[in-house]
Amino acid sequence: MFTLALKSLYNRKFTSILTVASIALSVTLLLGVEQIRTEAKNSFTNTISGTDLIVGARTGPVQLLLYSVFRIGNATNNISWQSYQDIARNPNVKWTIPISLGDSHQGYRVMGTNTDYFEYFRFAGGLQLQMSKGQIFSEVFHAVLGADVAETLNYALGDEMIIAHGAGKVSLIKHDDKPFTVVGILKPTGTPVDQTVHVQLEGIEAIHIDWQGGARIPGMSISAEKALQMNLSPKTITAFLVGLKSRIAAFSFQRQVNQYPHEALLAILPGVALQELWDLISIAEKALLVVSGLVVLVGLSGMLIALMTSLNERRREMAILRSVGARPWQVFTLIVGESTLLTLAGITAGIGSLYGLLWVSQEFILSQFGIFIAVRGLSSYEMLLIIIVCLAGIIIGIIPGYRIYRYSLADGMTIRI
Repeated sequence: MFTLALKSLYNRKFTSILTVASIALSVTLLLGVEQIRTEAKNSFTNTISGTDLIVGARTGPVQLLLYSVFRIGNATNNISWQSYQDIARNPNVKWTIPISLGDSHQGYRVMGTNTDYFEYFRFAGGLQLQMSKGQIFSEVFHAVLGADVAETLNYALGDEMIIAHGAGKVSLIKHDDKPFTVVGILKPTGTPVDQTVHVQLEGIEAIHIDWQGGARIPGMSISAEKALQMNLSPKTITAFLVGLKSRIAAFSFQRQVNQYPHEALLAILPGVALQELWDLISIAEKALLVVSGLVVLVGLSGMLIALMTSLNERRREMAILRSVGARPWQVFTLIVGESTLLTLAGITAGIGSLYGLLWVSQEFILSQFGIFIAVRGLSSYEMLLIIIVCLAGIIIGIIPGYRIYRYSLADGMTIRI
């Protein structure tokens, strides 16, 4: 019956190909949504580890997490350098990493920081940032590039780059009087670090030394050489990461920062803020899963329609099979077998399409959204979804199979007008 089912499908190859394509597309969507959802979570989770608290101006926890770690959005306000130093001197603090954001280079975020960033920042469960080429910055106008920035913009060590004012992809205002020199390129991390240009805090201060209120001060122009002779100590920063000597003190330290008397500050636990983010988008995740599930049902319904519409023209074929000795259950099995083969072919094609699309779009998703989608094997949950689709295909095949089963030999041989 298996061979007969294959030959029967081959006889109707055009309809069979369309049915398989419909199921394949629906399976690709179903598994694609699940893989992207899972890998996006993993990518976000792997972005930062070993950091106990993130401190910034008082805002929402999710917003602070997004702009300080994932370079998404902008800060509502900065915090003073004096407040940062005051908190950094707390006896519970082991290390801090100051962060200054607000500028960009050809659509990539520029982040001002210090050498502690390369020493203490961890990602993917404890991995440290490593240099692919060159070294970390040691002078005011040095820049260290993330892997994607260097690759996409084709930068090499020693190249000069101009930082633009503002974080937009297109900026007409540039700090072209104070170019930076590329001295280092980081190894790929699969995190937003890859899409970031790293410079010293003093470098951020230098390019804004003759600026005020987001614009150059009229009639004032301070060259890079003159700027180096001036006091470039930061006045404000965007946020800073904190590592504590003991994680037991995290909640008490968080309370101290949130009650800081000299400035409105907010300290968040990265894991808690990340969970809040997942809670916010869980409704969208469920909606996407429901939509992709409905698409699968539409694909399987198309198979049902194709089988049902062919029943009338295949009644004589079934009757001939009965006349040469085929039993009713064998005819029933033939129809169910066809639906099973179509479903399995659609699932196989869908999985193949999924991995092909992931492989092709992996670099694009990473460069555009900063999310690394790993091409991995199917998870147990995804295998369960495939089994459910397969069972649904078999069940759908039972409907036309049952109708064929009920057709009698005499009915099948009767010519209807």
